[in-house]
Amino acid sequence: MIRVVVADDQPEVREGMSMMLAAEADIEVVGTARDGAEAVMLARREHPDVVLMDIRMPTTDGVEATRQITEHQVDGAAGRGGRDETVAVLVLTTFDHDDVLYGALRAGASGYLLKHSAPSDLVDAVRTVAEGGSWIDPSVAGKVIATLRAMSATDGRGRPTLEFLSPREIEVLRLMADAPTNAELAEMLYLSEATVKTHISRLLMKTGSHDRAQLVALAYRSGLVRP
Repeated sequence: MIRVVVADDQPEVREGMSMMLAAEADIEVVGTARDGAEAVMLARREHPDVVLMDIRMPTTDGVEATRQITEHQVDGAAGRGGRDETVAVLVLTTFDHDDVLYGALRAGASGYLLKHSAPSDLVDAVRTVAEGGSWIDPSVAGKVIATLRAMSATDGRGRPTLEFLSPREIEVLRLMADAPTNAELAEMLYLSEATVKTHISRLLMKTGSHDRAQLVALAYRSGLVRP
């Protein structure tokens, strides 16, 4: 069963999304939040698999709430019933502005979905990120990749910097050159394969990379891994 928290400041949106998701046999809505602060609290208390997060909310916006949720996680920790405690955040918004796209994905979101998307896309996106994958709304996919690549910083020698990655993401990226499979990475890091898959998905999203090969190339180009 996929456990989901729905966060949106509009009651009708929260109720509508919750009803659509609860209608699926494999999805359970375990809480709803009116703002980012409440979403963070519910994520820490309920240990959901996915937080469906609106961007523009009062008190704490969706970008900051996403950052707090992803940074708070403890890799490999057992949550409810011995479950992996990694939480995937799926950003849901009416906006497709560059700063919103960049901020949400850099904060650690596993996916980005526009509110006018079809209900079937919402369900597919929730299932995908719950399994450790990533999801970008097809209507903004090209823009997302272009934005991430254009805004990636470089150092004085023209090499890409990794300052926007978490310490664990940098460790995963460094080891990817020596561990070709998720199972091997999981063994090296003492993590579950699901957690490793989530880290790789976030690396792909944050760096605008298409696949593992591009991530390994980035590790070498940045100087993180030396030939």
